Amino acid sequence: MFPLRDDIPSSRYPVVNVGLILLNLAGFLYELQLGRALDGLIQSYGFVPARFAAQLEAGALASGLAPVFTSMFLHGGFLHILSNMWILWIFGDNVEDSMGHYRYLLFYLLCGVTSGLAQFAFSPDSTLPLVGASGAISGVLGAYIVLYPRARILTLVPVIILFYLVEVPAYVFLGLWFLLQILRGYAEGMGGAGDLRGGVAWWVHVGGFFSGLVLIWLFAENRFLRRRR
Repeated sequence: MFPLRDDIPSSRYPVVNVGLILLNLAGFLYELQLGRALDGLIQSYGFVPARFAAQLEAGALASGLAPVFTSMFLHGGFLHILSNMWILWIFGDNVEDSMGHYRYLLFYLLCGVTSGLAQFAFSPDSTLPLVGASGAISGVLGAYIVLYPRARILTLVPVIILFYLVEVPAYVFLGLWFLLQILRGYAEGMGGAGDLRGGVAWWVHVGGFFSGLVLIWLFAENRFLRRRR
C-alpha cells in the first residue's frame, strides 16, 4: 500500500516540515556529486552501531551521538529519499500543526535519535552505517495515529497487475505498517541478519514509531489532544 494524501487540512503553514524536506533533498544532491568519495561520507556521518558501542566504552558519548543526527540527512538512493520525503510531506504538516514549529523540530530530532538507539539495542555489533530519515519520520507517523486515528488516507493498493485507490482509516493504514515493521524485524533477527544484511533497519522504524506515540503527549498542544479524531 502506498499513501497518496490524507483528508486533514493544516491551520498553519508547515515551515519546519518543508525545511526538513528541502534540507534532506539538498543533502542527497550533495551526495550525488561526490562520486567515489560518497562511501567515506557515509562511513563518517552514518550511524554505525559497533562504533557507537566502542565510543560508549571509551566514554566519548558526545562524539558517538553526533552521527545519529547527521545520519538523518543522508540517504542511500533515489527511492529511499523520494519515499521518505513523500511520507513526510503527507503526514508531517499535521503533526507540526499540532505542536508548533519549534517543538516540532525538537520532536522530529528526538524521534530520530531514539530510533537509531533502538536499532543499536537490537544489533550493537553491526558495522554497517545507518542512514536515512525514516526513524524520525516513523515518529511522525506514531504521533499522527494518536492525533488523527480516523483520518482518511487515500491509498494506492496493487493487486497482481492492477492498482486500486482506496480510502483507509489512519489507524488501519499505520497500524498495519507498524505491525509489518515488527514482523520483518523479528524475521531478519531469527534469520541471522542482525547485522542489517537485509538493507533495511526495521527496528529504527519501530523505535521511531513508539517514540512518536509517547512524545506526542508531551509536545502537542492540549487543544489538539482534546479534539483527537
